[in-house]
Amino acid sequence: MEKGTREVGWEEEYAKVDTKRQLAASYFNRNPRAPKLPKEYAKFFNPPPYTLPSWFTEQDLDYFASKYRATGFRGPFNYYRSFDANWELSAAWTGSKILVPVKFIVGDLDLTYASPGTKEYIHGDGFKKMVPGLEEVVVMEGVAHFINQEKPQEINNHILDFIKKF
Repeated sequence: MEKGTREVGWEEEYAKVDTKRQLAASYFNRNPRAPKLPKEYAKFFNPPPYTLPSWFTEQDLDYFASKYRATGFRGPFNYYRSFDANWELSAAWTGSKILVPVKFIVGDLDLTYASPGTKEYIHGDGFKKMVPGLEEVVVMEGVAHFINQEKPQEINNHILDFIKKF
């Protein structure tokens, strides 16, 4: 199995580091490169001090950190561990197309958008072939994964503009 969050036992090492700072490093990440560390390096991972963005409060961070402290990181890491199983379970829908109208919105700093091949897929023919109803791709500059929190008014405007035609 690949190293990193999919490796069994990583969550225990990860949980030994300050939960609040771990979450801040993840939530407020502005670097669109996915970190991959084997579990033996988790104890050396020391997230930098964080500065709260305008869209997130200290109370928000305290709340999320308390939930992770209570339940641990196994559930979230299992999401990544189950990629192969999910792929197999959804095999019957391989090649299925999304036929409804779609407006796709992503932040240019989102880890998923910066993943190898993703931009080419989205802006090339691949995405449009799988999503024939794709009407528009919006790439929001300076925005990471939490676009609805980082730019709520812009997202609302995009949604309202999109649904007006229906």
